[in-house]
Amino acid sequence: MSRAFDFPGGIHPPTRKARSTREPLREAPLPRRVVLPLAQHRGQPAVPCVAVGERVRTGQVIARPQGRVSAALHASISGTVSAIEPRPVPHPGDLTAPCIVIEGDGADDWAPMPALAWRDTPTEALHRRLAESGLVGLGGAGFPSQIKARLGEHHPIDTLVVNAAECEPYISADDLTLRHHAAEVLEGARLLAHLLGAERILVGIEDDKPEALAALNTAIAAAEGMPAIELKVIETRYPSGGEAQLIRRLLGRQVPGGGLPADVGVVCHNPGTLWAALEAVRDGRPLVSRVVTLTGEALARPGNVIARLGTPLAELLEDAGLDPDRLARLVMGGPLMGQPLARLDLPLVKSTNCLIAASAEELPAPPPPRPCIRCGDCETACPVALAPQRLFAFAQAKSDDKARELALFDCIECGACDYVCPSHLPLVSQFRAAKDRLRRQEAEARRAEHARHRYEGRQARLEREAAEKEARRQARRQAASRPPSGPAPQARAQDSGGGQDAVKSLRIAQAAAKAALRKAERALARASDADEATLADLETQRTTAEEHLKAAEARLQTAQTRNDAQSSAEESP
Repeated sequence: MSRAFDFPGGIHPPTRKARSTREPLREAPLPRRVVLPLAQHRGQPAVPCVAVGERVRTGQVIARPQGRVSAALHASISGTVSAIEPRPVPHPGDLTAPCIVIEGDGADDWAPMPALAWRDTPTEALHRRLAESGLVGLGGAGFPSQIKARLGEHHPIDTLVVNAAECEPYISADDLTLRHHAAEVLEGARLLAHLLGAERILVGIEDDKPEALAALNTAIAAAEGMPAIELKVIETRYPSGGEAQLIRRLLGRQVPGGGLPADVGVVCHNPGTLWAALEAVRDGRPLVSRVVTLTGEALARPGNVIARLGTPLAELLEDAGLDPDRLARLVMGGPLMGQPLARLDLPLVKSTNCLIAASAEELPAPPPPRPCIRCGDCETACPVALAPQRLFAFAQAKSDDKARELALFDCIECGACDYVCPSHLPLVSQFRAAKDRLRRQEAEARRAEHARHRYEGRQARLEREAAEKEARRQARRQAASRPPSGPAPQARAQDSGGGQDAVKSLRIAQAAAKAALRKAERALARASDADEATLADLETQRTTAEEHLKAAEARLQTAQTRNDAQSSAEESP
């Protein structure tokens, strides 16, 4: 492969996928109880729309999205809502969060949405269906899919990439999804390409998945319709599954630092998301389950299962033959980017693609860190061409602004630097801490800016209201009477000239206010996939610009009314 179509660095850790890919994909047992956190996605948590004691059916909406970046939540089993309260959720800090608890009745009584033929359904109805289905990215990021489906409205998207690389060790959920449902994944890709306006679908897959590759080739040969689907096989190397890295390997395009794939005309989706999107539209089935890899040496029957959201992790692991005596570490996700979990009584969430029940020999605890020896291995392994050793020094010293100057936020936290470091330094954890500190600073600055815009908007509104009152007062005076005689000719000419100058200045101010409003609207449109705080600030800026425009128009109207009154007085005999 040409170097122009590749990314720097990368590593080749043992894949350890064989144990979980021996058995076919199967359904996990229906849970007796589910715990459904309200925040299983990026953005604002969903808001409950059911009450304790209410009976719900599988697929029924139990929490509605809040704000632009949010996702709906559905009952994953039928039964009775027994609690809406904080419960432990999967998080490295062992946190609690608001959850809806449903006691199952064992009936699995469904309340599906109407099925849609997507090729014959208006685009807006398809967008609405994705939003109603609670679909988020199932590769681990959890970003609401209805927002990504609208990126074509603000960016020229020419390619939809199906990210089937699945490069992190242990995880094989996408591999098994493609082995058994390749045709549905490709049909889902066509659906999303249709919504994005993409003319090309490109499937990128690593060469260590021969069964999935064979299923894709069969499905592509049998597929009909447009756009055409192209399959590209790439050499296995971690982290080829990163969006920017895969785009560079497949298309030779460089996603800009701090940018999005949409900035280079590309949108990426993983196979599980595409399959779920098709089911939401074609079958009227909201997101109530997902494929999850159950693996690790503490399991007697590892494999991949389709499990209902909210299922206790303990039940899933017990069904896979968990040996508690061998369990030393439980990791959600992969060993490089996943998060360790301290307990088993946690629910399966939308972003859970893998559970590793590892023995002490399999994933031993890292040895204590030693001083950096400046070997440069971390820089060689970095897929973003950063200088991790320098970033680490600044992050450790809390010189976060200097770390930002070294492109800290370009770090994808893949863990390649941690993997190769002979000193066993916790590089990525320090980078995350530095990012968190900077994000908190930015959030405080945003709040201050938000308050300033709100104040300016209020002042502009008061000014507009005063100008409108003055305009009405001038209009009433003009209508009530005309002066018996106008001022002297020289004075009238001076007044008229001054009034015209004022109107001219106010028209310039009106034009500037219109330009500011257009700028604010463009900024809001470009940030349609930004976080909720940024969107709120941009909304406030747009509202403030609207108030300034209204105030400018009111002042102009007042000046024009005054000029009209003076002109009428001048024309009076």
